[in-house]
Amino acid sequence: MAKQVEALLVGADVSKAEIVVCVYGRSGVETLANERSVLRRWLRSLSGPIRLGLEATNTFHLALVEEAHALGHVVYVIDGYRLNRYRESVGGRAKTDRTDAQLLLRYLEREGEDLRPWIPPPAGYALLQRLLHRRATVVHARQSLLQSLGDLPELKSSVRSLLRRFQQLDGLLKKRIAQVAAETGIAAQVQRCRGIEGVGPLTAAALANVFRRGAFSSSDAFIAYLGLDVRVRESGTYRGRRRLTKQGDSEVRRLLFNAAMAARRSLRWKPFYQRHLERGLKPTQVLVILSRKLARIAFALMKTQSDYQPSLLGAA
Repeated sequence: MAKQVEALLVGADVSKAEIVVCVYGRSGVETLANERSVLRRWLRSLSGPIRLGLEATNTFHLALVEEAHALGHVVYVIDGYRLNRYRESVGGRAKTDRTDAQLLLRYLEREGEDLRPWIPPPAGYALLQRLLHRRATVVHARQSLLQSLGDLPELKSSVRSLLRRFQQLDGLLKKRIAQVAAETGIAAQVQRCRGIEGVGPLTAAALANVFRRGAFSSSDAFIAYLGLDVRVRESGTYRGRRRLTKQGDSEVRRLLFNAAMAARRSLRWKPFYQRHLERGLKPTQVLVILSRKLARIAFALMKTQSDYQPSLLGAA
């Protein structure tokens, strides 16, 4: 029987221009240019399989992740918040590229058995996610300009013209999002989600895109991926304030919150909203609860490939 080759552990701290790597069993660290050709050559220079741990960044980590995965290595993309907490737990006082690479290696060595390997997203997933974020940037910029320049009468016509251009750009982005959703084969799932009160085309596209990212075993897993699950802090008689983990895509949560704001006025959800207010909850808290409810319904529809039937929801 052939002897199983043990994978080499590697921690990598990623920035826009360079990547600092720390390899298990080697002293010191190595600095690489964050360029695909350089990273590919370095990965091929390593003997045997590797297990690579690195912190999630905006997009700077993708070149290393994709190259390593293409060569058959196991990659773990570690959440930055979790890594910071780990640094505090082990008494780390410094935060540099070198110490971060060493910390990632230590985290991978000690906690690697509980980590989930990175898998490539489906085709079109990243593009649709990027378009949703770009559209959010346009909306934010439009609101900022309106608030900043709206009270200047001498600029009224110019501001109106500029806002029209923003509106046109918003329309083009919405059209492109719908086009990409159709090209990636999630148009049917988008249509299912759109049947839910308050859920518009953008929210539906975001939910359908997230749904196909992972094989979610339950709605709880789906909610956790969205970052809408609750972090509980309790010890003895102490009951700490509960907060959302916010570990997922912030834009999907924003869209869901907006969907909840629209749904609270509908005949279906208005009693639900009022009932929670009467319990003493604040409006924002109720909207978060409603956001989570809408996400669970969307998950059930996409999981069972069924259409939204409010009558069955009311009976439940």
